[in-house]
Amino acid sequence: IVEVGGTVGDMEGQPFLETISQMRAQKDPNETMGIHVTLLPYLKASQELKTKPTQHSVRELRSFGIQPDVIIARSDWPVPDAICEKISAFCNVERDSVIPMETVKDSIYEVPLILEEAQLSAITARKLGLADHPVELSEWAQFVERLKNPSESVEIAVVGKYVELHDAYLSIKEALVHAAVHHDSQVQIRWVHSEDLEGGEVADVVGGVDGILLCPGFGDRGMEGKIAAVRYAREQQIPYLGDCLGLQMLVVEFARNVAGLPEANTTEADPDTPCPVISMLSEQRNVTDMGGTMRLGGYDCRLVPGTKAAAAYNDVEIIRERHRHRYEVNNELLPRLEEAGLIVAGRTLDGELVEIVELRDHPWMVAAQFHPEFTSRPNRPSPLFRDFVGAALVYKRSRPAPADAGVEVTRA
Repeated sequence: IVEVGGTVGDMEGQPFLETISQMRAQKDPNETMGIHVTLLPYLKASQELKTKPTQHSVRELRSFGIQPDVIIARSDWPVPDAICEKISAFCNVERDSVIPMETVKDSIYEVPLILEEAQLSAITARKLGLADHPVELSEWAQFVERLKNPSESVEIAVVGKYVELHDAYLSIKEALVHAAVHHDSQVQIRWVHSEDLEGGEVADVVGGVDGILLCPGFGDRGMEGKIAAVRYAREQQIPYLGDCLGLQMLVVEFARNVAGLPEANTTEADPDTPCPVISMLSEQRNVTDMGGTMRLGGYDCRLVPGTKAAAAYNDVEIIRERHRHRYEVNNELLPRLEEAGLIVAGRTLDGELVEIVELRDHPWMVAAQFHPEFTSRPNRPSPLFRDFVGAALVYKRSRPAPADAGVEVTRA
């Protein structure tokens, strides 16, 4: 499946359209299928949807030798049959292959159900000469039903330095949604800028949440605020999930305030720190070109039996997760941290790099050097996100409800 978007209509998109044209020309007509997603603008003055932009975009595609087989007509308003018939006639697409796609009110996860109701899978099978087997979406429909009708809610503070742009953490947000639905719950996200936790009372910013998730990131801006969030979660026994940098900040905070290493830091923030509990990966120390040279992609991790991380992954021995980082836990200082109660719950297969840590004297405080959100799916949530949200629900149920417990729920 190839998606071309974003730069369509710009000069940067032309090589991709030309490539698709050549692919379709070199293959048998029944071996490829083109789906064009287009927008139907609505004119309030005349109270009508306009098809002219769709006609022009199809004509532009034809100039590259591409004829769409299916048109998905996006709209914020209901699309009358007459509009679909007009698109069919002027764009040379069969009528049943023009599918209206009105903006969903509750969740994008409804879209597969809507497309299946419009027979898109049958159209695809017909076009590609495949057997038209019944599509089994009952599990997906159950997911959507639980998403729309949760039995309870849980509030998670998501701490990062780009929270003003929620899409920067879209994978994390959706992984939380997947995990919450697994627990028949709904997640409320409290977006917290890490700099807001510096020099102030942390409880005023994150007080009352059921869990704290520390986001990944690069650079030293907001790091002290992230460390403050870790300390608050540790001292208040609030469930905590560290994501990539979230592991590094957990280690720094633990070293400073528990292991008796007050000068502990990461060399990313202070290259000259006398106590580098987090330091540059050995293979990264001579890298000057910062492009795509970091530890990137899927790597295996061996879990330690009896840990919360191992329990999350159903006690399998080896897992594989995706990475994107340059720094690691300093093995030279690790014994000091382990003596104080830091548990290494996962390592690389050669035992050289720490992949997962957790705290011995905490209900659920786990952090991963990888990005567990990248492998989360609606009907198969990330194990760490799933158990983190589960721990947050346990924490919420265990504390007394506030006097004004009537809180309006906002969907994540």
